[in-house]
Amino acid sequence: MTRLCLCEMCSCGRHHCPHQPTALYAKGSQNNVLTEYTEKYPAYKGHIHPKTLKPQHVYKTHQDPMDGTTTFRADYIPYKVTRRPERLQVEYKQKPGEIDLGTTYKQDFNLYEVQPFVPSRPKERVHTMNVKLDTVPTYKDDFRQWEISRRELSKPDMTYHPPVAKFGNSTTFQDDFVTKGLVPRESYKPLNVGKLSDAPFENMTSNKLSYVQHPIDARYMKPPEEYKPSGHPFQDLTTHRQDFQGLPGQLPKSCKPEQLKVVSNIPFQSNTEFRDRFQQWPVSLPQVHKSMEYTSPTAHMELTTTSHTDYIKHQVQPFVAAKPFSLSTKSSGSFQGNTTMRDDFQPWVVQRQGMIRKQEEIRRSSGKMEDMTTFKAHFIQHELQPTLSFKPHNTRMRTDAPLENETMYRTEFTAKRISQCPASFESPPGFVFDNCDDRGHRFFRKLMSADRIENPKALALMA
Repeated sequence: MTRLCLCEMCSCGRHHCPHQPTALYAKGSQNNVLTEYTEKYPAYKGHIHPKTLKPQHVYKTHQDPMDGTTTFRADYIPYKVTRRPERLQVEYKQKPGEIDLGTTYKQDFNLYEVQPFVPSRPKERVHTMNVKLDTVPTYKDDFRQWEISRRELSKPDMTYHPPVAKFGNSTTFQDDFVTKGLVPRESYKPLNVGKLSDAPFENMTSNKLSYVQHPIDARYMKPPEEYKPSGHPFQDLTTHRQDFQGLPGQLPKSCKPEQLKVVSNIPFQSNTEFRDRFQQWPVSLPQVHKSMEYTSPTAHMELTTTSHTDYIKHQVQPFVAAKPFSLSTKSSGSFQGNTTMRDDFQPWVVQRQGMIRKQEEIRRSSGKMEDMTTFKAHFIQHELQPTLSFKPHNTRMRTDAPLENETMYRTEFTAKRISQCPASFESPPGFVFDNCDDRGHRFFRKLMSADRIENPKALALMA
């Protein structure tokens, strides 16, 4: 009777037995019980492993004894150190007698009997709501408004009156200053005048002497070429127009839901929690205080002050400013705008100097210029022939023969029946679960004739 594991029955390679961890297996002489190498490998006797020549990373200690002497130990001389004697403290002895704790403050201070402080704050009165409140202060009760008349100004009249007599006070500058006539200064600046020569000007240059004038021919003008339109019709057919085939189609439908207006005939419930729970309380209007009407006093009000009564008026002349008036002085004569610069400066007539040119050495030709070149003389104009285009036409090649769409895959493909992996079932058809070993493999055995009668469900799965 053959037994098969779930790993051996799998035909797709995706099913395997759940392997248990190694800690639950029974530990024997084998090192690893889950490998095939340990099961099939035969052990040989008398085989010794070769010794490795790789040096071991081990610290090698020095065999000689270590000398622990240093320069500090060799040069250090130990001395005998004695403990410093401690200072003995003298025992405290209390002095005989009592301490006089009296001060000058205690001797001079006289004790007085002090009564407790009584606050002068009046007791708090409770205002009743039924009694009318008296809101007239003492200022309004005692104040009497009087008629106020305008007081006369006691300030003296300080208006300025200009003097009638002529002001004859001259200054020291006016007395000592003696006016003198203006003396023009003599200018030592040299005259900016060019020195003229008596000799005639030599205006002959090498250009004028050597220049030979030649006649100049008219410039050759190339006649413009006339535009000749083509007699062939214009080919405006493009690859898009040629290859495009308009197919009939329907417009895409919108998947957006329709925005319907939600309308209801039910009246709007405007009740709120505040309106339902609000309790209206009676409110009394505030009392408006009426102001007292003003009554003017009948008695005369004395507006005299101590300054008015004690002031003594003196006859004092008003202060006169010594600053002279800034009167604009206008002269009837003409303005003399002559200056020493204008008197001494004499403008001279200056002529512009002509341009100095070199005399032409080459004479200009008087004849017509021959502008014929070797290119113009030897050039022969030929008729232009248009170049033929060898570009293939961008047209589709159509044929009435059917398309040969046969491939090697289609011709050589053989349809096969897709079989389901038997390990994908919980209990593979045609097999019965036998047992499970320590390594987690599940073993099944084939159904016999007696088992087929007992398990009709497995027989149906095999069919």
